[in-house]
Amino acid sequence: MSWRAKVFIGLILVIGAGAVTAGVAGWASANRLMFIVYFSAALLTSGWKVSLPGIRGTMSANFLYVLIGIVELSLGETILIAVGSVLRQCLYRSKSRTKAIQAVFNIANISIAVFAAYSVFHSRLLEWLSLEFPLRLAAAATVYFVTNTIPISIVIALTESKRITETWRTCYFWSFSYYLVGAAIAGALHLLNVSFGWQSSLLVVPVIYLVYRSYSLYLSRLKSEMEQAEIQRAHAEEMSSLHLRTIEALALAIEAKDQTTHDHLRRVEVYCMEMGRILNLSQDELHALQAASLLHDIGKLAVPEHILSKPGKLTPEEFEKIKIHPVVGAEILERVRFPYPVEPIVRHHHERWDGNGYPEGLAGEAIPLGARILSAVDCLDALASDRQYRRALPLDKAMEVVAGEAGKTYDPRVVEALCANYIQMERKARDAGANGNPLKDRRVERNAEPAAGFESGLEAPVARPARFLHSIGAARQEAQLLYELAQGMVSSLSLSEMLGRVTGRFMALVKFDAIAVYLVRDKRLEAAYVAGDDSALFESLKIPMGQGISGWVAENKKPIRNGNPSVEPGYLNDPKVFSIHRSALAVPLEGSDGILGALALYSKRGEAFSQDDLRVLIALSSKLGLAIENGLRYRQAEDTASKDYLTGLPNARTLFLQLKAELALARKNHGSLAVLLADLDGFKKINDSYGHLTGNRLLKAVAGTLHQQCRAGDLVARMGGDEFVIVCPKMQASSAGDLVTRVASALTHTGIAELGQPLLSASIGVAVYPEDGEDPEQLLAVADRMMYRNKPPAHERLDALWNLAEVVGDTSPDTPQHLDTGPPEEERSCIRPANS
Repeated sequence: MSWRAKVFIGLILVIGAGAVTAGVAGWASANRLMFIVYFSAALLTSGWKVSLPGIRGTMSANFLYVLIGIVELSLGETILIAVGSVLRQCLYRSKSRTKAIQAVFNIANISIAVFAAYSVFHSRLLEWLSLEFPLRLAAAATVYFVTNTIPISIVIALTESKRITETWRTCYFWSFSYYLVGAAIAGALHLLNVSFGWQSSLLVVPVIYLVYRSYSLYLSRLKSEMEQAEIQRAHAEEMSSLHLRTIEALALAIEAKDQTTHDHLRRVEVYCMEMGRILNLSQDELHALQAASLLHDIGKLAVPEHILSKPGKLTPEEFEKIKIHPVVGAEILERVRFPYPVEPIVRHHHERWDGNGYPEGLAGEAIPLGARILSAVDCLDALASDRQYRRALPLDKAMEVVAGEAGKTYDPRVVEALCANYIQMERKARDAGANGNPLKDRRVERNAEPAAGFESGLEAPVARPARFLHSIGAARQEAQLLYELAQGMVSSLSLSEMLGRVTGRFMALVKFDAIAVYLVRDKRLEAAYVAGDDSALFESLKIPMGQGISGWVAENKKPIRNGNPSVEPGYLNDPKVFSIHRSALAVPLEGSDGILGALALYSKRGEAFSQDDLRVLIALSSKLGLAIENGLRYRQAEDTASKDYLTGLPNARTLFLQLKAELALARKNHGSLAVLLADLDGFKKINDSYGHLTGNRLLKAVAGTLHQQCRAGDLVARMGGDEFVIVCPKMQASSAGDLVTRVASALTHTGIAELGQPLLSASIGVAVYPEDGEDPEQLLAVADRMMYRNKPPAHERLDALWNLAEVVGDTSPDTPQHLDTGPPEEERSCIRPANS
């Protein structure tokens, strides 16, 4: 806010405070009930606002009671009615939150307006001038309108750098007539009050609401109709735009097939439209000619590319193949169903005036006028442009050739108009961006023949360097690299090794600064492989499915080219972390069972990736997805061989390998190592009585408890059944004893948490390197002996608990009801838990 706006607002606040003070100082209420009723009616009607179409702002009926107050109430009462109405509009159901300074300014401004209008209406000057009641009320309404709207307009103009008069005229002047109408209604109510009492004015409130409601419904319907009309207009424009985009897309298909037509289509379009206007074509005929000028060669999609690109004249057989393109083009365009006649122009644009053309041999006026225009223009631009089989003619020479065919090949009237205006048309074509080279002064030693001549007509042109050799070489290199990439994908089952090999070869195909392979885990994408700049950043990302570049690509199974990589680090919730990359290329990775994740390339350059890069990446992603799926299955097989399937802990095989490695390290560093062997007492009875599912859940909970009690570098493994081993590098015997105490207590609490009773305990044995042994077998044997030495007392206490539960017949909710109905003890001892 500028200082001028601040000064003006301060001035309004000071004057408004003075107006309020004047109203309070002269407070008087001749009829308090009437004041309360008018005040309530003003509050009620202040919420009845309507938006007028085409006008900024809203209109409410509360000012009507302000004018009534000016006539029948005291200054203080009228100011209070106005202030109450303003506060209700600011605080109740406001579309936007009103700031405190805005509310205070509105209160001060309305107080000034009421004070001024009240002073005018009760002015002795107006009485001295013998102005009647209607004129005094109209003057008061005018003053109220001016003093209420101008200060607000000034503030808006100062804060938004606009002109005050323009703001006031645009935002508020339209409402002046409503103030005068309100003054007339207020005068009528005053007369009604004088004749029948002030209560009679309450009858107008329902009328006001009825008018408000009816007008609101009318405006709502009007707004709906306007929106519907706007939607229809937008739809019509979109359909027209779709038509044009369809035409352009088809034209691009032609350009992709025959690169010599790239500028040719644009130039022919400009020439044809100018010729159509000169020859007074109708609007539909102009639209048809415009579409045909872009699509007249679409039938060349059915012509072999080697014929279109042939650097010499055509043989009769090749020429017969070329002659099918008008018919094919017309049949393609028939399916488009243009609202104007495009198909006849395309079908007949190779007909001749003398009837010797193709495909139907039409002659003279039987040829559509649009086709006659297109035929002459097409030939002119073809002669003035380079072709594979000849050099371009100067534009004047090309025009002479076309003029020489008037009455034979082309319509004389069309040729005459073209000769008279081709210079101006050429200028417009250049201004439209068709940057060909027909005006270059190229000389030829012989007469040029038509573009579709025969092989025997001319000598072979001088060979020129062909740029397509580079494209062929690039395609061969791409094929070789893709083959090497495929070989790299199957050369290793290790996921990281395979991705590393693929990345190294892939950089020869697509230039990038960083690569990331994200895989789906728990509905989030996590980096499985990262290389290049910002690799630490991308490794730490956990992107929700459907969000960011990679998340969107994985969920929607669609690629993104040149996306903004800065959205990816946003999932770290750290505003200080940002990416140095400026563009990204991402494609989904799919396996045989569905989506696996996303492959993303990042570059420090903006718009770094081309459509060709996307094509290569898509070709790679399908094979890479299957390779990643195989790698994941191999990793899962490795995990199955090295980990316990139930608890996820290392199994006995992995335990021995890890323990050997830790012993070698301790031996090298002259350190110590503790091995704890824990056996769950009573687990067999728990498993038999509670069921195997409960037993499995208990084993998982025990595994989690052991992890919680150990250090980060300790190894927790499951030997089998209900036996667990903890390997603690760099731990002395005293520390191992403390760990045993913590683990035993934690396992007891785990049993209570899972079973509801203290039915689980553990016997734990400890062996310490080098005092108790120097290899895994010795340490585990010592730990096993120590475990059984500690086992009897704990086992007896647990048996006592089980016997007590059976004798008492505990029926608590946490105790199974079949506890005392299981098999006899001698039968139970023969049952081996399924978890072993």
